[in-house]
Amino acid sequence: MNEKIKNIISGMTLREKVGQMIIARYPTDGKYNREEAVEKYHLGGFTWYAENFKDETPESIRADVKAQQAKSKIPLFMAVDEEGGRVCRISCYPQFRYEAFKSPSALYAEGGIERCVEDTKEKASFLLDLGFNLNFAPVCDMTYSPENYIHHRTLGQDVETTCKYVSAVVKQMNESRLGCSIKHFPGYGDNVDTHQFIAHDDRSLDDFMKADIFPFRAGIEAGAGIIMVAHNIVKGIDPDTPESLSPEAHRLIREELGFGGVVMTDSLDMGGITRFVGERSAAVMAVTSGNDMLCCTSYPEQIEAIIDAVNSGEITEERIDESVYRILNLKATLGIINL
Repeated sequence: MNEKIKNIISGMTLREKVGQMIIARYPTDGKYNREEAVEKYHLGGFTWYAENFKDETPESIRADVKAQQAKSKIPLFMAVDEEGGRVCRISCYPQFRYEAFKSPSALYAEGGIERCVEDTKEKASFLLDLGFNLNFAPVCDMTYSPENYIHHRTLGQDVETTCKYVSAVVKQMNESRLGCSIKHFPGYGDNVDTHQFIAHDDRSLDDFMKADIFPFRAGIEAGAGIIMVAHNIVKGIDPDTPESLSPEAHRLIREELGFGGVVMTDSLDMGGITRFVGERSAAVMAVTSGNDMLCCTSYPEQIEAIIDAVNSGEITEERIDESVYRILNLKATLGIINL
C-alpha cells in the first residue's frame, strides 16, 4: 500500500472520508446548494448532466470546474456520461462541438475498432480541455435485440468483438489519463430501464460467465479503474437484491474477477433502487455490500446515513478506509492528486 495515501487517510475526519465516497449529481436547483457541497460535505466528485451545459459556454464551464476544484481539499472527480450517440451530455450542444459524438455502433460501422479508438482519443482531449477527468464509459453490456432498452448504447457486436473494443478503449483512456468506468456490471442484457423500474433478470450465473462477463474481464485486464454496478436483480447471482446492493455480486467482482479498483453504484436515486428500498437504507446497503463510491443526487442524506451506521457499529471505520484508499489511489494514478 502507498504510505503517502495512508497518511492522507489518517489525517481525515470520518465525515471527510465518507464524503470522498460520494460522487454527487452537480446541483442545479435550490434543494442542494452547490456553494456548500464541497466545503461542507467534502465530496469525492460531481457528475454533470446535460442540463448543466445547456446555457453555458466552454469558457464558463472551465471557470466553474476550476472554482469547484479550488474549494476542495482533495481534488474532485469531475465526471460525465459522454458515451456518444443518445448519451451525450456536452457535445449535444453546438456551442461545445460542431456535432455530437457518435455512438459506438455507428463508429464501428464507419471503421471498426480503430475508428472507436480515434474517437476515444478525441473525446478525451475534448473532456480534459473542459476540466473533466472521468467519463462513465465504455459500455460493456451485451444485448441480443435492437428493441432492448440498452441496445443503442452498446457496440452491438458479438462477445469477442465487444471484448476487443472494451480493451482498446480502456487502454486509450488510460493513455490519455482520462478516468473510465466499465459498465453496467454484470451486463444489462435485455432488461427494462432501471431509471424507472425494478429489473428482474432470470439468467443463471453460468449464462453470464459464458458471455456477458467477458467484456468486463477485458476491461479489467486493460486497466479499468472503475466498475459501475447495475441495479438489475439477477436470479443466478442474488435473486432478492439489486446487484448494486448485493454482497454476492461484489464477491464476484473482487474474488472471481480479481478487480482491485473502485467499485461504484449506478445512481441510487434511480427507480430501480428507490422502488426497492428507502434512500437512507440504500446508502448503507451500498457500502456494506462492497461499493467504494455511491452515485447519487441526495448526497446530504446519504452521507448522514453512512456516518450514523459507522457510529452505531453497523459499518466499521476500517471498511470506510478501504474504499477511500482505492479512491485516492485512482485519483493519484490519473494525476488528479499529486503525492
